[in-house]
Amino acid sequence: MGIFDLFGKKDVATDINKSMPYSITTEFVPYKLKSNSRGNSTLVVNLKNMTQEPVLSSVVVQVPERISLDSTGIGKEREVRLGTLKPKEAKEARVEVFSGAGTDRGTYTITITAFIHYGDYAHVLNGMKKRTTIEAV
Repeated sequence: MGIFDLFGKKDVATDINKSMPYSITTEFVPYKLKSNSRGNSTLVVNLKNMTQEPVLSSVVVQVPERISLDSTGIGKEREVRLGTLKPKEAKEARVEVFSGAGTDRGTYTITITAFIHYGDYAHVLNGMKKRTTIEAV
C-alpha cells in the first residue's frame, strides 16, 4: 500500500515515467533557410500526449550557433507553454528560426525537449528529447 492510497489518490508519476510520454513530430515551412543572408522558417512542433493522464506540458527549442530564434540573432532557446493535454490530445507549437549574415551553408541540428510538469511550470516530472535538422542553402 502506497502513501497515496492512504489519502485516496493514485500515484500517476510512476505510470508516466514508465513509457514515452509524448509523440513528437516536426515540420519546417519553408523547409530550408537562406545562407549568409536574413531569412526565416517556421518550425511546427506537434506534441501528442501518449499517457493515460492529463499532463501540464511545455516544449523547449534550442538552436546551435549561426542560427537563432529571433531576428536579432541572439536568442538560442525558447520555451512554449502548451497547457494541459488530455490523454491522446495533440497540440501544436510554432517557433520561428532565423538565419543571418553568419549562417554558412550546411545542416543545423535543432533540439526539441518536451516536458511534463507537476503542479506548475517550475517542477518537471518527466521529459523527452528529439533532434531535427534544417538545411541552409
